[in-house]
Amino acid sequence: MIKCIAVDDEPLALEILEDYIRKVPFLQLAGKFENAANALRFIQEEPVDLVFLDIKMPDITGIQFLKSLKYPPMVIFTTAYGEYALDGFNLDVVDYLLKPVPFERFLKAAAKASEAITATQQKTAPFDTATFANDYIFIKTEYKIIKINLEDILFIEALKDYTKIYTPNLPVLTLRSLKSFETRLPADKFIRVHRSYLVSLNKINSVEKNTVMIANQSIPISDGYRDRFYDLINRNS
Repeated sequence: MIKCIAVDDEPLALEILEDYIRKVPFLQLAGKFENAANALRFIQEEPVDLVFLDIKMPDITGIQFLKSLKYPPMVIFTTAYGEYALDGFNLDVVDYLLKPVPFERFLKAAAKASEAITATQQKTAPFDTATFANDYIFIKTEYKIIKINLEDILFIEALKDYTKIYTPNLPVLTLRSLKSFETRLPADKFIRVHRSYLVSLNKINSVEKNTVMIANQSIPISDGYRDRFYDLINRNS
């Protein structure tokens, strides 16, 4: 399932996108927005896989919006202006849809996004199949594969092109996604607290307001993960 949002300042265009998304079985609509500012606030707290993004909008264009994201999801541009096509592909977007968008063309773009996600998952799959019953994982980093005991993991941080695993010794950089760690590490030992952070429950020193302290590191708890985090904390208190 691909979690997506739609951003367009034209209400009718937004309604059409919503209708199209709901017709595609592998797309899940997480939100729709008539301005880029609200969309930006949403994805800063709630990670998504794909954005259907209008280019020409007031205040901030879709291109400016995309460039402002530190960790951009996949993007499919939608616009009535064909001259923006080159800009879209220079930004490495999944596809470019010219309004009015026929459903068949929309479906083709959605399929390209699905293929891109599958390709990424297959690329990381050989290193996502560790057996956690033994309480360790093997991680490919640089030119070698190293063993990390789960008990040694303090927290994991998503960076732009890498994921960093923090341990009491040196941090380890890997191309594996934070999502792959979240889905495969034991849920009773690790929890996502932010779109960029996964923490070890055993390593939490304290929780204050919207912050987790681990080994003198301050880690934010974002709105999208707060309720689940505190539910788990309360069950163990």
